[in-house]
Amino acid sequence: MTDRSGGEGGDESAILIPLHEARRERLDIPVSFDRRELDQILRLYGRMVAANEWRDYAIDHRLDRAVFSVYRRAHDLPLFQIVKDPKLARKQGMFAVVAATGAVLKRGHELARVLGVFDSKLRLVGA
Repeated sequence: MTDRSGGEGGDESAILIPLHEARRERLDIPVSFDRRELDQILRLYGRMVAANEWRDYAIDHRLDRAVFSVYRRAHDLPLFQIVKDPKLARKQGMFAVVAATGAVLKRGHELARVLGVFDSKLRLVGA
């Protein structure tokens, strides 16, 4: 984010960096899901476990991103990964859902919209 105040004596090249981003870079703190984000993800996980779709999960906090992986069985590869990558926050959106094949199913700025990819669509059922 740049400060383009246009006032007298203002530096046109000044760049403002949020304090929490500067601290994370300085201290090498891994990226993590906050309480609200984790609540949304675990709510979805609970629904999918109740539907007998998912059985296990893992959370990875890396220096560049946080990943919530879901599994059908504990020894399999993850079915899906819910990724938070703050470096993409101003571009494509920091949240993404990635399939087991590596294909990005949905990416966006809001976690709730990205998790919407798992909502079942209503279908017409013949009698």
